[in-house]
Amino acid sequence: MPSVLPARTAARRPLLRVMALLAVAALISPAVTVRAAAAEESPAAARTGIEQQVLFKASQDPGYACFRIPAIVKSTRGTLLAFAEGRVDNCGDAGDIDLVLKRSTDGGRTWGPLQVIDEGRGDTHGNPAPIVDRRTGRIVLASTYNKGRDDSLPCDVPCDRTPHLQYSDDEGASWSEPQDLTGSIRRPDWNSWYATGPVHGIQLAHGPHAGRLVFGVNTETHDGTRITANHAALVHSDDGGRNWRIGAVDSWAIAPDGLFRQKPSEMTLVERHDGTIYVNGREQDGTDLGHRTYAVSRDGGESFEHPFRAIPDLYTPMVQGSVLRLPGGSRTKPGRLLFSAPADPDRRRTMSIRSSYDEGRTWESVDRGATVTTDWSGYSDMVAISGKEVGLLYEGGAVDARDEIRFARFTEDWLGPRRGPDPTTPDLAPFARGAAVLGGASTVDGRFGRALSFDGTDDAVRLPFRRSLPLGTRDFTASLWFRYSATDGDQPFLWMGGVGTRNPQVWVRGEPDRGRVTALMTTVNGAAPAATAAVRTTQPYNDGQWHHLALRRTDGQLHLTVDGVDTVAPDAPGTVSRSSTFGVHVGQKADSRGWLTGSLDEVRVYSRALSDAELARVRESNAPIYGSTVLWLPFDRTS
Repeated sequence: MPSVLPARTAARRPLLRVMALLAVAALISPAVTVRAAAAEESPAAARTGIEQQVLFKASQDPGYACFRIPAIVKSTRGTLLAFAEGRVDNCGDAGDIDLVLKRSTDGGRTWGPLQVIDEGRGDTHGNPAPIVDRRTGRIVLASTYNKGRDDSLPCDVPCDRTPHLQYSDDEGASWSEPQDLTGSIRRPDWNSWYATGPVHGIQLAHGPHAGRLVFGVNTETHDGTRITANHAALVHSDDGGRNWRIGAVDSWAIAPDGLFRQKPSEMTLVERHDGTIYVNGREQDGTDLGHRTYAVSRDGGESFEHPFRAIPDLYTPMVQGSVLRLPGGSRTKPGRLLFSAPADPDRRRTMSIRSSYDEGRTWESVDRGATVTTDWSGYSDMVAISGKEVGLLYEGGAVDARDEIRFARFTEDWLGPRRGPDPTTPDLAPFARGAAVLGGASTVDGRFGRALSFDGTDDAVRLPFRRSLPLGTRDFTASLWFRYSATDGDQPFLWMGGVGTRNPQVWVRGEPDRGRVTALMTTVNGAAPAATAAVRTTQPYNDGQWHHLALRRTDGQLHLTVDGVDTVAPDAPGTVSRSSTFGVHVGQKADSRGWLTGSLDEVRVYSRALSDAELARVRESNAPIYGSTVLWLPFDRTS
């Protein structure tokens, strides 16, 4: 590779050169206050052990309109290197973009000035994927190039993007000229989108491939008329980054109508205690349930043990996240893995840290995660600062997730210890596990036997995911008893599926300030845009008395029946269970931003439309209806 050249400061114009030199003299980034999660927003947020500051922001780093795509590593000498894309003209993904860097030698308390380590000069140089070679101390940085454009629009399709690599042997003070790696890690048919990372890569510590450097890429194939396949791959080097080769590859065909099952991308890697590689990625617009997907490699990244599998109940929007092993644990036994990403399943907000205690096989639910901020938040990366402290570099903002890039330092004490299991209430559907009772929801006298009372703050019931819960394109019936007297706010009774205007879902809720009860269903049908059907009563039924509600999808219609009075609206053809994250919530909105103040009893869902006679039997005598039972929550007891 060419000789190492000094990194450039952010001096793009004479005035900015003067300002950059002043920044060099200051040697630290300004201490800018960040609004962390308030104590009432999360149990973890109330604990001490987290500090935050703004690291990259257009107003404090002249010459740039926007900073995005954070990545962070720690050198063998303890220097933290925080990378980002410095977007010169706008916040678009395909403009004049530099790769920039800030460094800290005191564990992230203070930071040096901005360095331009790879200048775009009108083109896009981005997608940083840094890796530290622990044997030599060398820091290698993979990135992706494409021709820039002078507007904020995305790259044309097909988008010709090429991988590059540069390195530093002096803690990031200077960097080699980037080398084009197209010949070694981009196959000829990967001729459209191509992306390195963006997130830190790893060096393997165990097994026959110890010392190997590994990072992820995702790419597409174009046949001259359309994109025909998505690909996710691992690339690796066994000589400290001098030579690279393609290892594991997983490909997903795209149908002529544009549908595909998965598009694994922006993959974050961690080595399990047994030497296998766990890969967790963003799932982008595939038909499989979930916004996160995963695969495992047991041969050092040479192949995947199985194709990527979506994780339906790991709640995030479509976004890049990061996985890191909590420092200080055993390297040879299962430990605590951390996952950073926004917790809202629809929108980029509420950055959180969730834990896994079984090497990524399962993850904490959103109510158990530690909330970093309830602000808008996007891409993130994590680094082990010491044996007791973790650093989080993430996009955030009070107005937009792209407002700034923040750095947070937190401890395991702030994360909190592993919690015991939640109380459960029986689910009488076949082969169902008990449903989790959250927040202290308590039993009260019900319409039949006992019921559950919800306090409107954090009480809810959430079902563990199983494949029999999604309703798909089938007709269905949801039946429940509700009682509430709230006069304002949305009062969610039952929520199944995703959330937002484009994600498949089914829900029913009271809307007392609008004088009604509403049932809504959002569907997708083939490649067509999402469609919504809603049906509403003419009164809110918020008189504090028990009322029976049934929602039925049947014969192209949506029926909402309260106390035997039926209201009908046209159905929206298609599936109510595709693409989005999936959950079943009782007394809670799926994004945890709406809670019921009231009581519920005998919540049932069937995968067919019950007849009027069957529904009357349920309403009048709580008669059991066997067959096609998706869920059945009597709420008679919790344990």
